[in-house]
Amino acid sequence: MGGRVMLPLLLCLSAAGPPLLVQGGDPYLFFTWNVTYSSISPLGTPQQGILINNQFPRPNINSTTNNNIVINVFNYLDEPFLLRWNGIQHRKNSWQDDVLGTNCPIPPKTNYTYRFQVKDQIGSYMYYPVTAMHKVAGGFGGLRINSRLLIPVPYDDPSDDYTILAGDWFSKGHIALNKILDSDDGKDEPLFSMELGKTYKYRICNVGIKTALNIQFQGHNMRLVEMEGSHTMQSMYDSLDVHVGQCYSVLVMANREPMDYYVVASTRFTRQMVTATPIIRYPNEKGVASPKLPPPPTSWAWSLNQFRTFRWNLTASAARLNPQGSYHYGSINITRTIKLINAAVSYVEPSTPLKLAEYYNVADKGFKYDNIVDDPPAEISKIILDPIIIFENHENAIQSWHLSGYSFFAVAPEKRKNYNILDAVSRHTIQVFPQSWAAILLTFDNCGMWNIRSEIWDRHYLGQQLYVSVLSSARSLKDEYNMPDDSPLCGIVESMPKPQPSNV
Repeated sequence: MGGRVMLPLLLCLSAAGPPLLVQGGDPYLFFTWNVTYSSISPLGTPQQGILINNQFPRPNINSTTNNNIVINVFNYLDEPFLLRWNGIQHRKNSWQDDVLGTNCPIPPKTNYTYRFQVKDQIGSYMYYPVTAMHKVAGGFGGLRINSRLLIPVPYDDPSDDYTILAGDWFSKGHIALNKILDSDDGKDEPLFSMELGKTYKYRICNVGIKTALNIQFQGHNMRLVEMEGSHTMQSMYDSLDVHVGQCYSVLVMANREPMDYYVVASTRFTRQMVTATPIIRYPNEKGVASPKLPPPPTSWAWSLNQFRTFRWNLTASAARLNPQGSYHYGSINITRTIKLINAAVSYVEPSTPLKLAEYYNVADKGFKYDNIVDDPPAEISKIILDPIIIFENHENAIQSWHLSGYSFFAVAPEKRKNYNILDAVSRHTIQVFPQSWAAILLTFDNCGMWNIRSEIWDRHYLGQQLYVSVLSSARSLKDEYNMPDDSPLCGIVESMPKPQPSNV
């Protein structure tokens, strides 16, 4: 993927108008989204982008634990389109995970309605397209899940809550840098406003396709409070590495001399570092931001050591009243250890999504179960029980791996005897450093077809991904929902009669 890369800093301040909210039981949020092509100019030169409701980026989704989200998506592109909700677990409902191994894409000039519940989750997430290379052209936004009022949050309410979507942007030409100001009136104004003495929450997601970022707030420290749906121990940082596909939440206190400051986003592990610098403004500021920017770290070893400082907050409640630490993941009976090594080209998207082939009982015409061994080659279609998965990276570039449908415990990069079996953070995306490895621990208890994939988009596009089929012993609604009646069909099942749905 050649051409010019820029590091846009994409700010989403609010959703595109309030959703329709229906009370009674767990509330429903209703949205209608129109997906279109339009001219955008993130590098100053017009190019074709993908917009949702004429916005780039966003709209944001602002939800609360257990909300039911209904989004009617109209595809006005001239090619199939599919959105996924990165980090949303879709309990018993991989039909809404929307990757090409579980769902047929939305055909051009048609619509499809997503229906999913943000069950037992809190935190900061994002959504983006998974078809073709659409993510490169936009179509992404933020998704936040607030805690319910009865659940104590381990910090005071911030004075304001911002979402930052930061990422690289590829086009033709030489390396350049710019930023997108996503404000309602389109004026070139400061992105953030902070009042002296108050504390602000920033949800920072790397929505890029290839490049890890380092985030700093000029003259201010960050207090890390949440990472991909988990409350963390509230350590202070002057800079944070955020890898592709990851989201962090930090608190920043406005405790400096009233003037302008920069949020500094810098590329990591690239031959040429580029930096974006949107402005923070104090009311009644006394001066412009200093041009002297804080330098970013220079090595991946620094990032590895920072990773080791992240700890799960064992006493905080997340989506439920019981503390996070009441789940003793260190007592999981490890039944299998699986080693996956990067492969430049492996998985090829089938004409019939794997989940549909499985549901229609024609899996034998599309794929085979149990075709993985514990050591490479690393191609997987079915895992059951409680494994450790080890991602090995024998290359000189950093990798970023995501598991849909689950959160896992990032217990290493350490020797087996030194695994963190007490307070590793539960998350959904893990970086793997060059010539290194990372181990994750989880229990496969969410029935469905789930994607393990590279978040480095050229690797993902070329097939660095695989699927896990988690099956129950009996087909039951207690374990997995039926296929939605309006699901698009494609491939060999398109003209087949639908299987009898489960009703127990």
